[in-house]
Amino acid sequence: MTRPSVVVTGVGLVTPAGIGATATFETLCAGRVTAAPDPQLRGLPVDFSYAVPDLRPDRALGRRLSGRMDRFSQMAVIAAREAVADAGLDPEDWPADRVAVLLGASGTSTPALAEDFMSHMQGHPERVSPQTALRSGTSAPVAEVALDLGARGPSLALSSACAAGNQAIALGCELLRSGACDVAITGGSESARTLVHVILLARARALSRRSDAPESACRPFDADRDGLVLGEGAGVLVLERCEDASARSVVPRAFLAGHGSSCDAFHYAAPEPEGRGAEQAMRAALADAGLAPGDIDHVSAHATSTPAGDLAEAHALGRLFLDVPPVTALKSQLGHALGAAGAIESAVAVLSLAEQTIPPTLNLDRQDAAIDLDVVRTCRRQAALRSVMSNSFGFGGHNTVVVFTDS
Repeated sequence: MTRPSVVVTGVGLVTPAGIGATATFETLCAGRVTAAPDPQLRGLPVDFSYAVPDLRPDRALGRRLSGRMDRFSQMAVIAAREAVADAGLDPEDWPADRVAVLLGASGTSTPALAEDFMSHMQGHPERVSPQTALRSGTSAPVAEVALDLGARGPSLALSSACAAGNQAIALGCELLRSGACDVAITGGSESARTLVHVILLARARALSRRSDAPESACRPFDADRDGLVLGEGAGVLVLERCEDASARSVVPRAFLAGHGSSCDAFHYAAPEPEGRGAEQAMRAALADAGLAPGDIDHVSAHATSTPAGDLAEAHALGRLFLDVPPVTALKSQLGHALGAAGAIESAVAVLSLAEQTIPPTLNLDRQDAAIDLDVVRTCRRQAALRSVMSNSFGFGGHNTVVVFTDS
């Protein structure tokens, strides 16, 4: 039996590069996004981040709807609405019980939790909102998107650290292949610009400490990289079977040709030093897509700007490819949105394929001598792209890779 082809018919983005897919991609290609001091983080060990500019959820969603949501749910609904509209789908006129929603996040949303626990510790338990438990859970963005769009098919929240967004996309692909749904709304949403994330990740020595120069703190593959910079955002891809999109006379943005996952089973935080698990996931994605390493024209790297992580990924790429294709590291412009990062970067990879353009990596002033990669830096690069790979690797050794093609 021939396996059905899965295509991307819609893209939605809310990122530090802008609100909307077009705004995000144009800003990334111009290389204009930098981290900045963050008022929300004032007084913390690390006080800068990448924030979504001019996010006004009350205008986008209405005051009542946005008021019941935490920020990661607000961004998820905004991105999902854009993706569904981009796909030419009408929630008033689709088979709602055949529409799945699958979104990733690394964990619960912490802003409301932190405020409520503070109120309780200060002797004011009555100030703890009865809604916090519901709106802060990992499943909240999934529930809000399903409610907003009236999607009554499979509804799943994935929490596999920084690989969660790509895992949601991969699972959506499998649900379509199996016939469990006809439309899969997939991706991830997270706001990591929080007191809890900063305190915990700073103690884990995962964050860059360049408070004197936040705009150049995130330095993937650079010899002077010293840690990740927190960000936020949402990325949503609408997936359908190719024949269903054709029946609607929709031209796909890209084909989701394959995906692969693995686990390092090495350490609860550190990556396997040689990137063996990452390589395994990349090889699995290529096998699923029926492609050879030489067929890949561009890699969107996970590249978090951590000393160990970037080197491990470079080792994996070096073993997989005889000649590594052009690589970019979008976290240099977007920061690390944790569970949403993979979904955002996969959405940008789809746009790169459509526009035949690779956005640049910023702050790569002195490439690590141990990292022998062709990194697109400083400015965008026009390229003939037919197949692109998006890597996503998370704490705990979670690895998920997706491959997009133009046919």
